[in-house]
Order: sequence, then C-alpha cells, then structure tokens
Amino acid sequence: MLDFLAADHLLTIMLVLTTGALLGQVPFGPLRFGAAGALFMGLVIGAVDPRFGEGNDLVKSLGVVLFCYTVGLAAGSTFLSDLRRQWSLMAAGVVGLGAMAAVAAWLGHLLGLTSAHVAGLYAGALTSPAIDAATTATAGDGDTLVGYALAYPTGVVLGMIVVALLVGRRWPGTSDTPSLAEAGLTAVTAHVDRDTPVEDVPGFLAQSVKFSYLERGGVVRVARGRGSFLVGDRVLVIGSPDDVDRAVQALGTIDTQASLTDHRRVVDFRRFLVSSPDVVGRPLGDLDVHGRLRGVVTRVRRGDLDMLARDDLVLQPGDRVLAVVPRESLEEATSFFGDSERHVSQVDALTLGLGIALGLLAGAVRLPLPGGIEFHLGPAAGPLVVGMVLGTLHRTGPFRWDLPQAAAGTLRQLGLMIFLACVGLASGPAFLDQAFTPTGVTVVVVAGVSMLVGGAIVFLAARLIGLSAQRATGGFAGWVGQPAILAFANSRVNDERIDSAYGALFALGTIVKILLVQVIAR
Repeated sequence: MLDFLAADHLLTIMLVLTTGALLGQVPFGPLRFGAAGALFMGLVIGAVDPRFGEGNDLVKSLGVVLFCYTVGLAAGSTFLSDLRRQWSLMAAGVVGLGAMAAVAAWLGHLLGLTSAHVAGLYAGALTSPAIDAATTATAGDGDTLVGYALAYPTGVVLGMIVVALLVGRRWPGTSDTPSLAEAGLTAVTAHVDRDTPVEDVPGFLAQSVKFSYLERGGVVRVARGRGSFLVGDRVLVIGSPDDVDRAVQALGTIDTQASLTDHRRVVDFRRFLVSSPDVVGRPLGDLDVHGRLRGVVTRVRRGDLDMLARDDLVLQPGDRVLAVVPRESLEEATSFFGDSERHVSQVDALTLGLGIALGLLAGAVRLPLPGGIEFHLGPAAGPLVVGMVLGTLHRTGPFRWDLPQAAAGTLRQLGLMIFLACVGLASGPAFLDQAFTPTGVTVVVVAGVSMLVGGAIVFLAARLIGLSAQRATGGFAGWVGQPAILAFANSRVNDERIDSAYGALFALGTIVKILLVQVIAR
C-alpha cells in the first residue's frame, strides 16, 4: 500500500485533502483549522514515508500560484483607495520583520542554534517563499529545512490563536473606513418638507447616498439626481443607516405611507447579473445608465457584500446590480448587463493564463544586490504583485482581468489546500525526527517568541494609528504570509478590510523577508 501511494503522488495529495478537510471541521476550543487541516494531515501522512513528499514541487507551485494570484486580484481592486490608510501599517510591518529577525538571531545564538536553523525557522514561522533564498544562502545546510519544518506549523497555530483572540475586537478605528459588510445598506422614504437642491442633500456629492424612486404630484418616476426636491415630494433614499438619517433630516421627515417600491406599474426594480463584456471592468459612472436606460443603479452585490453604487465602483463579472428603471426598459436592461449565469460562470482562460504567466515571469527575475545578496519574488509573491496590479487596472483594452467571484473563490480555496498539503507531505519526516528533541523544542520556542514580538509591533502600531482590529488582523496575516491564517480570519468575520490589508503587507513583507533571511544566514 505504501509503495502504491508513493508511486501515485496525485492520489496521495487527494487523500491529504480529504482527511485535512475533515480535520479542519473539528473544533479545538475557539479554533477550527479549516484549510490548514490539509497542512497538519500532510505532516502526519508525510511522516509515514518520506517518499510521499517527493516529486510534488510542480503541484505545490501550482497551488500557491492560484492562491496568490486570486488574492492579488481581490486586494488590487481596493489597494490604491486604501493605500493612504495602510502605508503606516506597511511601515510598521517592516519594523516588525526587522525586530523579529533580530530577536530570532539573538535568542537562537543564545540557545545554541546555528545560523542555518535561525534562517530556516524565520522563513518557516513566516511561511515565506524566502526559504529558497535561505537554502541558497546556507549552501543547502540540512539545519535550514529542519528549522523551516518545525517553525511552519508553529507559525500557523500561533497565528490562528492571535487571530481568534483579536479579529472580533471593536477598538476605536478613528482613521479607518467603516466596513461595508458590517454597516449594511438601508432604504428609507423621505417626505420633503422644504425645497432642497439635490446637491445640498448631505452625502449626495460624496456619493454616500443615492436616490431612486421619486413621487411628485401622484406620479412616480425615476429620480434623476439633479435639480431640486420640492415640498410634497416623496423620495427613496439609499445608503448606510447614518448617512440616510442625515439626508432625511435635511429633506424633511420619514414618510410612513406605503413604500414607493410598491409602485411597480410605471417604475420597476430588479437585480441583474453582470456578465456582458461591454460593462465588465468599467466604472459605473462611465456606463451612463440614466441616458441608456432612463434608470439608476443603487446597489451592487459582490459575493456577500452589498455596496452602494458609486460612480467609481468598477463592475466585476458575477456582480449583481440593483437597477431602478421604467418598466418598459427592463428587457433592455437585461441585455445591457448580460444577466447570464452561463456566461459569468465561464473563466476567461486567456486572461487567467496570461496574468499568471506575467506573475511567474516577474517572480523569476533575479536582481543582484550589494553584499552578495540576490533578490527575487519567487512563484508566490510574483503572481500576487502582478495580480494586485491587474486587479487595480481591471481591464486593459480587450483584456478583462477580473474573475467571477465564485470562480475566484474556488480557485483560491483549491490552490491553498493543494499548497498546504504538499508542504505538509514534504516537511513530515523532518518534523517527526526533530519535533521532540531538545533542538526541536528550541526551534519552536525561538520561532514562537520572535513571532510574538514582531506581531505585537504590528498590532500596537495599528492601534496607535487608529486602524480597526479587522484591518490590523488582515495586516498581521499578510505580515506572517500564511494563507491559512487569512482564510481563518475571513471565516470568523465578514470584512473586506481583511483582504485589503493582507495583500498590502504580504507583497511588501515577502520582499523584506527575502532580504533579511540572507542577512540572518551570514
């Protein structure tokens, strides 16, 4: 049986994925390992026979590439808008990485570890592709892989414990944006008590509120978003609860009559699935919905997130837009947005393959630096950085880079579990040999202590800067560089700020780790 599994690597990986998925559902106090279950089952199964972990490098690379590229696309869509808030967190991440390297080197030397041990545990605890640079810098010293194998699960477990303790906290995030997922949207009918120019309604120019239905003189129409509201008008206001309250107070009072949305003979509303290539990758403001359809888009649902339809919001395949249009324009709106499940479920293999290829090329570029240090992004950070760039661009001429939400989520989860399974299989023998020796215990202690010191700097800086616990947690997951910690954080809290901070610190952190691990090894 062992010979059979050793000869069929794909079957062995699928066995790890299956048992890992079962382990991931088992609660351990506040923890559920989720996708990380594949890592731990990989360690167990890989320890049975070293042959199980051999020859999986290509499959492992495919897994990490799929995960990092799809994370990059998701993070890139909000990276530039969030950069002003996150640059200080990114700086704190660099300081934290430097502090962790210093503590690991000092404590490792004090406790008798070799520089190869410390370089390996630094890359392992931070689950970084820097292990390639560490192996090269230590001339393939076996202590490097021992440190990596023992520190890797240490980093995963410790990171998940930190996330479980902090991701749900509600400390003051005065400099952060509110979570769109948490705030939610509401729609309220306002009775206009005073003539009010549309531009004077609080939140209109900032696009924090939208108007859809307007009733004037008993006639219902689509609110055009210009001119003035007149005394006696009834208008439907959409936005977050606080923004809607301010707008209604400026207009008059809340109308307690029948909802305007009950009047659907002249004006109607519907959710349309975005699948047309003519609208995918374009900002809503460029689509001229009012001119083409005589209507207005008020909300966009992306995955589990319901967002206000701002003009600068770029539509992605699989989005569901809530459009209010004259009833006779419903069929035209269907054609305009596409509204096809079949089309949106199809992945554009051309742009997916091209984007990943560009990421791999970027990761393969090697830059010599002073002191004999060589820098390259590798197969993880390269696709992530390129994915962030393409996610920011959304489309380039005829190329639409965004993936449908469902397809991106599937690729991300599959890639993550494949990567973790292969890492577990490869690290299992070294983990079993060294885990319960004095050297193994020392590696785990040094990895854990140094990681806590560096992580504390990240969280403390986020608190002082005024960022939310959720953005800080995403930044911590990116600082560690562990996909399983990101997935665990997202399973605990639905908050788009987690992914945004993860992408920012993962890319920058990977660059810094590749440089520092070569310094540690010297």
